[in-house]
Amino acid sequence: MARFFKVVFEIVAILIVLAAIFIGVLSVLEYNPASSEPIDIEGKTTRTLAQGDTLSMVSWNIGYGGLSPEADFFMDGGKSVQSVSEPGVLSNISHIQAYLAEQAPDIILLQEVDVDSARSYNINQSRMISNSFESNVYASAFAYNFNVLFVPYPFPPIGKVNSGILTLSAFDAGTKAERIQLPCPFSWPVRVFNLKRCLLVERLPVATKDGTTKELVVINLHLEAFDDGAGKEAQTAQLVKLLQSEYEKGNYVIAGGDFNQTFSTAETGAYPVQSEDIWQCGHLDASVFGEHFSAVMDAATPTCRSLDRPYDPTDEKFQYYMIDGFVVSDNIKINNLKTLDTGFEYSDHNPVRIEITLL
Repeated sequence: MARFFKVVFEIVAILIVLAAIFIGVLSVLEYNPASSEPIDIEGKTTRTLAQGDTLSMVSWNIGYGGLSPEADFFMDGGKSVQSVSEPGVLSNISHIQAYLAEQAPDIILLQEVDVDSARSYNINQSRMISNSFESNVYASAFAYNFNVLFVPYPFPPIGKVNSGILTLSAFDAGTKAERIQLPCPFSWPVRVFNLKRCLLVERLPVATKDGTTKELVVINLHLEAFDDGAGKEAQTAQLVKLLQSEYEKGNYVIAGGDFNQTFSTAETGAYPVQSEDIWQCGHLDASVFGEHFSAVMDAATPTCRSLDRPYDPTDEKFQYYMIDGFVVSDNIKINNLKTLDTGFEYSDHNPVRIEITLL
């Protein structure tokens, strides 16, 4: 019996040492981006903007091509890590690109775009999407917000994740965009395996009627999802600071993406909380953006569906959310805002389209 306990103790000790080495190595290799970093813009466009121009924009969390109707996800109350086959991911990304080509927006903001992740079979989705447009010419900028050599949980583990946000613009933004690091709400060692969320900022020159040049500052974002609320608050505060700073410079400013929060200005009565046991989004008081900004969502169609189980549109108790939208400065006129109903066919999110005029 003593020998048995000795063997068990030695095995446990070895496992503890191996786990410590594993966490230590990943800690040394942890993705630690600077507070601000330049991001290369790939491709070249010749279109320019002028005061009075009207343009369109689509924001879409594409769920790394792995969250179509058959998918659930363990962090949202489901069971799966990798819910869709490799052909399924390729099909979803192809359909997403085709849908965007059909919409033909001037600017595209995408979130949860994988470039080399085990969960999406190491498909470079950024390249696949960026290089596939034929009738529309876009320049692209990609910023990491999830870059981990190996995520060890759950079982089977998530594994390697290289993912981020992608902005495609039909307008000339020069050669560089900017990645701005957002506060990370997690402490070590959880921080090592978690997202390092960011803002991806592009600046598009706008010729004004008085002969000066302003900028249309376009901000792509995907804010915190699985925190206690403090992370969302801190990240939103940094976003507000940037928005107001750019507006004070006289620029046009628009931020779009997945806020993981419902704006107080959105009418969400059609999407009540169905269960406290599954993931629920945050709630954002739109007044934090200040008097010169409007926070807008189109609640006629939900922007996101729950991943606690595969999608079932016939179930009246299925959970929907309003978490994708735009924040727009008051020198921009909003002509139209619409959540595009894709039936969650290719992602757990619906895209949101906005049409604006630079006043």
